[in-house]
Amino acid sequence: MGQVRKNLPLGEGQVGVELRPLGVTCNIACQYCYQNPQRDAGNFARSYDLEAMKVAILKEGGSFTLFGGEPLLLPEADLEHLWAWGLETFGSNHLQTNGTLINESHIRMFRRYKVQAGISLDGPGELNDVRWNGDLSATRQATAKVEAAIDRLCREGMAPSLIVTLHRNNATSDKLPRMHEWFRKLEQKGVRFARLHLLEVEDTAIRSKYALSAEENIRALLSFAQLEERLAWLRIDVFSDMEKLLQINDRSVTCVWRACDPWTTEAVRGVEGHGQRSNCGRTNKDGIDFVKAETAGFERYLALYHTPQEHGGCSGCRFFLACKGQCPGTAIDGDWRNRTEHCDVWMALFEKMEQRLVARGEMPVSLAPQRASLERTMLEAWAAGLNPATETVAGEKHEPDPALLPAA
Repeated sequence: MGQVRKNLPLGEGQVGVELRPLGVTCNIACQYCYQNPQRDAGNFARSYDLEAMKVAILKEGGSFTLFGGEPLLLPEADLEHLWAWGLETFGSNHLQTNGTLINESHIRMFRRYKVQAGISLDGPGELNDVRWNGDLSATRQATAKVEAAIDRLCREGMAPSLIVTLHRNNATSDKLPRMHEWFRKLEQKGVRFARLHLLEVEDTAIRSKYALSAEENIRALLSFAQLEERLAWLRIDVFSDMEKLLQINDRSVTCVWRACDPWTTEAVRGVEGHGQRSNCGRTNKDGIDFVKAETAGFERYLALYHTPQEHGGCSGCRFFLACKGQCPGTAIDGDWRNRTEHCDVWMALFEKMEQRLVARGEMPVSLAPQRASLERTMLEAWAAGLNPATETVAGEKHEPDPALLPAA
């Protein structure tokens, strides 16, 4: 276990291209959006070049997700051009949208060009009010339009996935029963995948108005974990990810768990409107779109492992191999060198997942006697500029370690 295998790839998580023809330009004004610092700084895209974007996508390795801001602000002719090319080149297309602009023409194109839509919506009716659209009446009308679009896509056999951000307007204890009922109805309609986001706070006023406390976040997430156990088909990826991480089955987990380098964000290969490379927007702070670095570095994880927890690090945490300090975009004080500000929340969730695995007779990596050896090997890999999956360094698929397998 001691030597890092030099043939490991730089990273083994899922790699995708985020195509942002219009940058952070959007038709609504979600009050908590992590892209607001770029907007406040005036970093808007005002033009784009279709051919330059296609060349850049191929150079990054495709396929791509049309992203924003709000990508459906593109003229329909340009959307059709990109999706026709995407279907021919990659066999399918992907879109992340707030859903407020979806019309009959878009739905026709979704079907024709095999577009899998992801929709960002924080709940039904007034629970979605933080996704603001100018005034309360317009916001409620926009929410109703998104809900109708979800219903339509489900009826058409093109059920979208959902991203739901948790905050004081939708995830306090008095609102959770309605959220749970909404998820049950979404499942009945055909929605199969949802992702829960904790609020990424970029502004102190937003924190005081909308951020949940650690205790409230824990209560909300645990309630969704219990709900998922009662759902037949709808899966919430954060819980399956955390279980996989504790099982050392982490090749395909979400990028926030995969030791992201904030200067290269290997899981997100951004392409802007004129083909320029960019990073995941969650790591952009102070309104600056930093240029993607040429060489990946994993100093953050070396430092977190050795830095005491009272100083923003992760030293001594038994969940470090699974969590790795989580997303640098949510780091304490907005400083990527620190661990996530949601450490208490994820710690509580990992403890629950750990208990669940133990109750099933499985040995989570957090309790395994080989944990220290695995940590040393991962540290060697990061020091060498590599970011393998923990599953790879454990050799789990080909040479199972008995201490990390389910008990007989």
